[in-house]
Amino acid sequence: MSTDLVKVSFLNGIATVIRMLAGLVSVKVVAAAIGPTGIALLGQLNSFSTIILGISNGGINAGITKYTAEHSNSPSKFNLFLGTALWITIALSVITGLVLIIFAGYFSETILQSRDFKLVFYAFGVTVTLYALNALLISVLNGFREFRKFVLANIIASITGLIFAVVLAKVYGTMGALIGAVTYQSVVFFITLAMVWRAPWFQWQRFSKIFSGTAAKKLGGYSIMAIVSAVIMPMSQIIIRDYISQHPLPGETGLVQAGLWESVNKISIMYLLVVTTSLSVYYLPRLTELKSNYALQKEIFQVYKLLIPFLLFSTVAIYFSRYILIHLLYTSEFLEMDKFFLYQLPGDIFKMAGWVLGYVMIARSMTKAYILFEFVSAGGQVLFSIWAINNFGSIGGSIGYSAGHLLYFLCMVVLFRKVLFNRTKE
Repeated sequence: MSTDLVKVSFLNGIATVIRMLAGLVSVKVVAAAIGPTGIALLGQLNSFSTIILGISNGGINAGITKYTAEHSNSPSKFNLFLGTALWITIALSVITGLVLIIFAGYFSETILQSRDFKLVFYAFGVTVTLYALNALLISVLNGFREFRKFVLANIIASITGLIFAVVLAKVYGTMGALIGAVTYQSVVFFITLAMVWRAPWFQWQRFSKIFSGTAAKKLGGYSIMAIVSAVIMPMSQIIIRDYISQHPLPGETGLVQAGLWESVNKISIMYLLVVTTSLSVYYLPRLTELKSNYALQKEIFQVYKLLIPFLLFSTVAIYFSRYILIHLLYTSEFLEMDKFFLYQLPGDIFKMAGWVLGYVMIARSMTKAYILFEFVSAGGQVLFSIWAINNFGSIGGSIGYSAGHLLYFLCMVVLFRKVLFNRTKE
C-alpha cells in the first residue's frame, strides 16, 4: 500500500503545485491590495468560515468517506448512508445560511470589528448550502478512491479561488477579498456536479432514500469529531489573532502584527497542502481496512518514512529562503514577518506528525479521545500563545503554535503507545 501512497502523493503533488502557484498569485495580489491589516481581517474571516462550514454539513464528511469505502460493494447500505447524508446537509446548511443572514451585522462587528462588512455575511449565507453539497460530493469521490477526479476537483477549486481573489480584491479591495473568500467554493459545486454526473454511483434514487436514524447515528460519531475540530481550532486562532492585535509592543500596530502572523500561517498551510491532501485522500480509507495493531503500526511507520524527511527538508529550505519568500509572496510592508519563521516551522513538523496518529482516532471512531485531545491542542496553543505574547510580543503566536502541536503529538504517542511499540505480529 505504500505504492498507493506514493501514487496518491504524486497526483496530489500535481494539484498542490497548481494550488501553490494559484496561491502565489492570489496572495501577492491580495496582500498588495489590502495590506497586513486586511490580511488580518481575512484571517479572522477564514477561521470563522471554517467553523460555519463545519456546522453547515454536520461534520459528516469523514463519515461519508469511511462508509462509502466500507460499503462500496453493497449498494443498499451505501444508498442508505448517501440519502441520509443529503438530508442532513441540506437541513443544516439552510439553517446555517439563515442565521448568517439574520445576524449579519452582529457577525460583521464581532469578527471583522466593523458593521461595514454585513454584505460579506449576506453573501456567505446565500451560498453556504452549495458549499456543503460540494463537500458531500467530494467526500463520496474520496470514499470510492476516485483519486483522479478528486485531484481534478481540487485543481478547479484552486483556479476558481484564484480568479475570485484576484478580481474581487483588485476591484473592490478588502470587501471584495472577503466576499471572494466565502463564495468561490459555491461555484465549484456546479463543476464537481458535472464531473460526477455520469458516475455509476450518481443516481437520483440513491440520494432520495428516506432518512435513516441508524445511518444518522453512525455518521453522528464522525459529526461530533468533525464539528469539534472545525470549531475548536479556528476559534483558538481567532482568539490568538485578536490577542496579538490587542497587545502590541510599544511602537507596534496590533492589527498589523496580527496580519504578519497570519501571513506566516498562510505559508505553512500552502506547503503542507501536499501532506494534508494525501492524508485525507489515501490515509483515512486505508486505515478503515486495517484491523490488527501490527498492520496499523506498519502503515504508520510507512507514512512517517515519507513524511518526516519531506518536512525536515521543507522547513529548513523555507527558513533559509524566507526573505525571498516574503518578497515573492508579499510586499515591503511584510518584511517584519521574517521574525516568526524560526518559531513557526517546528510547529509544522509536530502538527503533521500528530495528524498521522490523529487520523487513527477518526478511523476507529474514538470520539471521546478525539474531542479531548482537540481541546488539549487548541487550549495549549491559546495558553502558550498568551503567555508568550505577554513576554515576547507577537512572535508568541508562533511559539504557542509550535508548543501546542508538540503537546498534541506527545499525547498521541502516549495514547497509541501499544500500537507504536508493538513487537508482536498478529
